[in-house]
Amino acid sequence: MIMLRLLFLLVSIELASPVAAQRQSLGIFGQWGAFQESGANRCFALAEPMRQGRNLQWKPFASIGYWPGRDARGQVHFRLSRMKRRGSIVLLRIDDKTFQLAGGGINAWAPDARADAEIVTAMRSGIGMSVETRSERGGLIRDSYQLRGAATAIDAAAIACASAR
Repeated sequence: MIMLRLLFLLVSIELASPVAAQRQSLGIFGQWGAFQESGANRCFALAEPMRQGRNLQWKPFASIGYWPGRDARGQVHFRLSRMKRRGSIVLLRIDDKTFQLAGGGINAWAPDARADAEIVTAMRSGIGMSVETRSERGGLIRDSYQLRGAATAIDAAAIACASAR
């Protein structure tokens, strides 16, 4: 079931991507998958939230990306399940640690490379994480993820892009 959901998510991202690149699965690790996009030399670890609402216009996800050609390593990115309210802060909670993310529309990300590294470190030893903000209608958005398999998927993505240089 998880494999099918990850493959569906991969296809969804493929359709939304302007680059016609070939994606290869590097493996499924717990709740996380690792993928390599050969045409753009990009790799990423990816997971879907544990529960998703119905009738979503897009698929929410958490990803950790590597783009050697852009000197980007371990970039944290979230696609929220609903549109974020303008001016609302986005908080990422990993166990007992809290990080403030930058965000706009349906996306949230770490504000800088140092925050990326701190978040990835927390993810490696964490059990669960959630991204929270207010929706444009004022309700709470809370997308929750299990971190089982995250460290292995992150490592698989990092290794694949390091060897693709």
